[in-house]
Amino acid sequence: MRPSLLLSLLLVSVTAAWAQQQAATKPGQTKLSAEATSSLEAHPGLVYAKYGGREVQLDLYRPKARTQPLPAIICIHGGGWSKGDRSSMGNLAQALAAKGYVAVTMSYRLSGEAKFPAAEQDCKAAVRWLRAHAEKYGIKSDAIGVTGMSAGGHLAALLTTSGGVSELEGTGGNAEQSSAVQAGLAMGAQSDLESPRIGDLSSKADDPFYRVFLGTPQAESPKVYALASPRHHLDKADPPLAFMAGELDDPSTHADDMRADLTKLGIPTDLVIVPQAPHSFLGQQKSFDVCLAACEAFFGKHLKR
Repeated sequence: MRPSLLLSLLLVSVTAAWAQQQAATKPGQTKLSAEATSSLEAHPGLVYAKYGGREVQLDLYRPKARTQPLPAIICIHGGGWSKGDRSSMGNLAQALAAKGYVAVTMSYRLSGEAKFPAAEQDCKAAVRWLRAHAEKYGIKSDAIGVTGMSAGGHLAALLTTSGGVSELEGTGGNAEQSSAVQAGLAMGAQSDLESPRIGDLSSKADDPFYRVFLGTPQAESPKVYALASPRHHLDKADPPLAFMAGELDDPSTHADDMRADLTKLGIPTDLVIVPQAPHSFLGQQKSFDVCLAACEAFFGKHLKR
């Protein structure tokens, strides 16, 4: 065989192996068992909030076999508050539903459509909608939890600590219902938007995250960053709040200071590190399995009471 042909075949083999490896770690490649998915009923595209002619939707999953109301878990997608969609949390929601929950994935208004606090107001509207429709969908209305990845993790943590903060309620509907949750598990999340680290990041003219989401640098609008910061709203009335982070992610996702604050307040908290996992780890089967087990343990303890 000619050297040039051998080299070409080698390059093709290496390229194919690389492509196969990338496909194996591409988000959304996790698999659910046929037994799990067949045990569920799905209610896609339910409108949970309206702003004039704008409708915001969620997908709801619940076990077919159920004899009593079940706890609910909201799963919030990431994407830097500017992109992404609820389908990326579909596998986790279905896996949780198969464990005995009513689980939903929700869309929310991204920063290109509406600045903060719009996204958080949507999260609170989703909680209110679940309570308003608890009887119809078999939800235990006093046992609603929330989780989320990355930007969704931040929104989940903020939802967990900001009960009763009127500026974050919004006008999405079902105002007679409470938007408080009973447990939160934030994954890959920023928990302190008043930190020097985020102040530095937001000071850069090309910052694609905080400036776009919150509208200005931290130094120019400290009150906005405080309102958006889960740690800022902590008090003794808050429910359990845990954190999960990939081992390879930035340590800021460990919420060390916030967990110390939670402990001082006597609020249950924890940190789960997913071994050898990147920032966004739900697309890797081993990491997904670790995440699911941690979610089951945490929400089982605090919602299935």
